[in-house]
Amino acid sequence: MSKTFFENGFDQLDRAILEALQVNSRISVADLARKIHLSQPAVHQRIKRLERAGIIEKYVALVNREAVGYDLLCFIRVSIQPHTKAQLEGFQKVIEELPSVLECYRTAGSHDLLLKVAVQDHKELDRFIADHLMTIAGVERIEASPVLNEMKSTTALKLK
Repeated sequence: MSKTFFENGFDQLDRAILEALQVNSRISVADLARKIHLSQPAVHQRIKRLERAGIIEKYVALVNREAVGYDLLCFIRVSIQPHTKAQLEGFQKVIEELPSVLECYRTAGSHDLLLKVAVQDHKELDRFIADHLMTIAGVERIEASPVLNEMKSTTALKLK
């Protein structure tokens, strides 16, 4: 069983820093220090420690996909045959080169893979499936589920 955040040597101040950064990673160290009642150097040192420990992986700007022309979000389930390491690695290599694929997971159950894809519209989705997914060797079945409404979308994790 993996250790929790606190069992890994972090405390409530580290948790407060992470919670604040998950809401706004651009918060200044000065503002963060005021918020959690700690000195700026101490906050900076704790952030660096969290980065070194791999707790903070990177900082990103979350772009509104619809505002930049990607109106259709879709989850695509893919089954591949044969179930071999080489087949899976081949699929992964192709998928990594497709910018429309935001996320890809190997899953258990009736399908082998789950893709999160952002495209402009249903015509682009059709082209993506026909020109990319259907051309990958070993792809046996594809099921697409367009998103009608994003009811919840977050990147923040609850820390234990």
